[in-house]
Amino acid sequence: MKINISKRTVKILFAFACLYFIWGSTYMAIKFAIDSMPPFLMASSRFLAAGLILFGISRVKSDEKIEYKHWKSAFITGGLLLLGGNGGVVYAELYLPSGITALLISAVPIWFVILNWLLPKGEKPTVRTIIGVLVGFSGMYYLIQPFNGETQDINLIGVGSLMLATFLWALGSVYSGKIDIPRSKLTAAGMQMIGGGVLLLLFSLVTGDFFKFDPAAVTTKSLVSLVYLFIFGSMVAYTAYIWLLDTVGSALTATYAYVNPVIAVFLGWIFAGEELNSRIILATLIIIASVAIISNPFRKSTKIIKDQN
Repeated sequence: MKINISKRTVKILFAFACLYFIWGSTYMAIKFAIDSMPPFLMASSRFLAAGLILFGISRVKSDEKIEYKHWKSAFITGGLLLLGGNGGVVYAELYLPSGITALLISAVPIWFVILNWLLPKGEKPTVRTIIGVLVGFSGMYYLIQPFNGETQDINLIGVGSLMLATFLWALGSVYSGKIDIPRSKLTAAGMQMIGGGVLLLLFSLVTGDFFKFDPAAVTTKSLVSLVYLFIFGSMVAYTAYIWLLDTVGSALTATYAYVNPVIAVFLGWIFAGEELNSRIILATLIIIASVAIISNPFRKSTKIIKDQN
């Protein structure tokens, strides 16, 4: 039997593959990058460079007029997603293993549910969704509370930073669907990265993070990791994320939280020597199950693909 798959569906599947696998690996890359670089300056340089390149390429290909409202939206969204969301992640990784960071980041769909409920004209969560949220919080509580003492305590500063980061990331993602952005998604992604990169740089200056940078201390591993984050994490995966938010919506896009923690936990264990024990594995299964309960992505993705073919 011949199966016809449209070009649009192929693009959607490729974009999800970028989110699932590239972003799953970026947690370890961030950990390596901040070994010898200040976290906020590192994040700023990554997004500013990628944003300027993408914006420049998009302007060559398009004659669309960029207005003040577009830049305003870009700085607000970039501030929420990149300064608040990604900035919170890189700061948390000063205190937490990359795998644990990715696992706690999978709380993002929970915030989507809460925000979509509380915002004006929001959708009241179903019983299934409420159960999923409770399961997710129980998994996170189990992860950060060492019941049997088999592993080290997880730093609560890092946990608090991640909880704030996940909330701001979800808020930025929801907000991005309600604003005026350029028709070109490449332009929109570039502008958001420029906005977020500028705000990260200012934050780095204000906090003194910028002045901790010592070029002579930067290791090859950190430099290679920064290049990987710049090319694949920012230019490829982040652009795919912005495109998917506009194409399939925030709820379905958030299902990257299924795969990211699994990849990050095992990469951190294999390449960074991070701890992997029964508590972490069980917490992973619980949190991913909660995302599955909340999102039910298989039914939604099938409908979207059918509608777009």
